[in-house]
Amino acid sequence: MLRYMTLHPPTESTAVIETRLAHEVHRAATTLLAEAALNASVPLSATAQLRDFLVANLRHHHQTEDDDLWPRIVATAPTAAHALESLTDEHDQLDAALNRLAGIVVHVDESGGDPLETARPGAGDRAAIGSEAVVRATLHDAAATVRDIVHDHLTHEEPVLFPALREHVSPAEWEDFAQRVIATTPPVAGHLMVGFLDEVGTPAEVEMVLAGLPEPVRPLVPAMRLQAAADLGILRGIGA
Repeated sequence: MLRYMTLHPPTESTAVIETRLAHEVHRAATTLLAEAALNASVPLSATAQLRDFLVANLRHHHQTEDDDLWPRIVATAPTAAHALESLTDEHDQLDAALNRLAGIVVHVDESGGDPLETARPGAGDRAAIGSEAVVRATLHDAAATVRDIVHDHLTHEEPVLFPALREHVSPAEWEDFAQRVIATTPPVAGHLMVGFLDEVGTPAEVEMVLAGLPEPVRPLVPAMRLQAAADLGILRGIGA
């Protein structure tokens, strides 16, 4: 299985490790969604679940950066403001792409067949049911746009953000931020996050991230991990 990882020093800060893993999850998930959309062996319902997970988590991720993390960094390092503002501008571009992706609505066929997708080609257009081929092409196009924006954005963000996290965010400050993020994370297909983390991180790194989960959620992690493995297999066309 392809792992979206590079080697990193074992003494890296928790802030950088957890941020890097979140970014690798976003790279992996956006890539998988674009691929799954065109794979006829992948049920559209599975693709829609991944889409919903991705849209919710990407929106939440960059909103917490813009509204919480950036101000914390600027409070300590005012000279970082300009670089962080340029990253926020890229977040705005991503929002537009996410709105388009989210606008492809799934209607489940109650007879037990594959769901039909309602494609909304543009803002203000009336929704129209399309054939499966049209739906998959529409999903792929929107997902590929999000993938490309996310990958480019992270290439721009990481050289700015990682040094800032090392130099200007204390362990206590990061812990406070991370707990706020966890507390406000949308409950959308959360098991997929566990599955993607297992793919992009080492066991120790994943344990570090999952240790921050609320106590009532921690006993559910083994079941979430099993469900994620099954769903990710389906999305790759090997577990349907």
